[in-house]
Amino acid sequence: MSYIRFFAMIITASIVMYAVMYLNSYALDHVFYSQTRMWMTFLMVSTMAVIMLGFMLNMYTNRKANIAIVLGAIVVFGGSLALVRSQSTVDDVSYMRAMIPHHSIALLTSERAQISDPRVRELADEIIAAQEKEIAEMKALIADLEAGSSTPAASENR
Repeated sequence: MSYIRFFAMIITASIVMYAVMYLNSYALDHVFYSQTRMWMTFLMVSTMAVIMLGFMLNMYTNRKANIAIVLGAIVVFGGSLALVRSQSTVDDVSYMRAMIPHHSIALLTSERAQISDPRVRELADEIIAAQEKEIAEMKALIADLEAGSSTPAASENR
């Protein structure tokens, strides 16, 4: 079995996993590129590469290549975990681009959950109002920052 096919599976799985992470967004305009989700994709894919290789070891018999794949996966896993945990690559705009899809999940869950207790419904409605306000504020801040504005226009609405 060709190792090219193995790496094609890994690359395809990476793209699909990253995209699938956005399926629980409430609205399409809440989908933004997220560095954190990218690092999480690498974290999952590096784990999956070792598992897939283990299950298909009889098809991939080059010992040196297999060791290289496992070692590479360990390096990618460690680097991705460090990036996810440290958030060292995340700046102002990156932070908000990651938080909008995160807040969108809260909107989806709060609106569509089968809530029967009025206290829980009240809490869910408060969460909806807060998340909608914060998403709008983050979008405004992103626009300001990308336009090069140093005026905190969106924070004046707080």
